[in-house]
Amino acid sequence: MSDCLFCKIAAGDIPSKKVYEDEVCYAFYDIDPQAPTHFLVIPKAHIPSCGAVTGENSAAVAHIFEVIAKVTQELGLTDFRVVSNCGPQAGQSVPHLHFHVLSGRDMTWPPG
Repeated sequence: MSDCLFCKIAAGDIPSKKVYEDEVCYAFYDIDPQAPTHFLVIPKAHIPSCGAVTGENSAAVAHIFEVIAKVTQELGLTDFRVVSNCGPQAGQSVPHLHFHVLSGRDMTWPPG
């Protein structure tokens, strides 16, 4: 999607601080971190949100969770939170599926 911020980041058109990249997904540090460690993992294919996951694109989501496990292990993170907001009222500001990975502080519940 040509006007999508995260599509542009994944394509390298907008700079980011890369954490991980492969043919399916891209991970990068959040520009407004909410925890000492805060990165996002996005599919390279444009999927608007969790509400748009289908049988045709769900393999990318499974792969992203494998990547989250790998990267958190590599970073030595044992306690972390994974969040995906779906829709504006839930706090989704970029309409491209993404998973926030946060670590390094106590996480309260319920959030927000």
